[in-house]
Amino acid sequence: MNESNLFYIIVIDMDGNYSYINNNYAKVFSHINNNFIGQPYHITMHPDDMNTCLEVSTKCFENPDKLFLATIRKHNGEGGYVYTQWEYKAMFDDKKNPAGIFCIGHNITKYVGEELQLKNAKEEIEKNSAIMKKIVFQQSHLICAPLSNIIGLTTILDKTLLDSNTSNICDMILESTNQPDKVIRNIITTART
Repeated sequence: MNESNLFYIIVIDMDGNYSYINNNYAKVFSHINNNFIGQPYHITMHPDDMNTCLEVSTKCFENPDKLFLATIRKHNGEGGYVYTQWEYKAMFDDKKNPAGIFCIGHNITKYVGEELQLKNAKEEIEKNSAIMKKIVFQQSHLICAPLSNIIGLTTILDKTLLDSNTSNICDMILESTNQPDKVIRNIITTART
């Protein structure tokens, strides 16, 4: 595993210092230090993630047969951070005394970025869906209802004894209101499917 190009492998001793790192970890984080052994574990990470490490390490010693996950941000050497996912496991010496924490991890920055994009896309879809529902409601209740009333009243008016000029005007009103009514009903149907 020392030669792994995919995984970072580190061991942290009981004083909170690096006691082992694999070549991949050394290479990727060489911008922080060129020799991690004996250095504090937190020199590579975002300060807010130190509590995560302490909590997960405590769980490891409370449950020595289990692995525990942690997501830790590490300095990228450019003023930002990469996201890393780790599995922690408690280590014990021959006398069953705590000896340190074994950690295996990998870079998940791309995954975190894609998750953020997906979350933003979902929020945008939900926002647009709410807007569409509002538009459908407005089309069906606030526009269609009065338009239907105009069509109904014009139809009733046209059936009364009117002179030909007024009857002709009623026909034009019906034709003019039927066209947007059909368009609006098609929009509502399309939006609901």
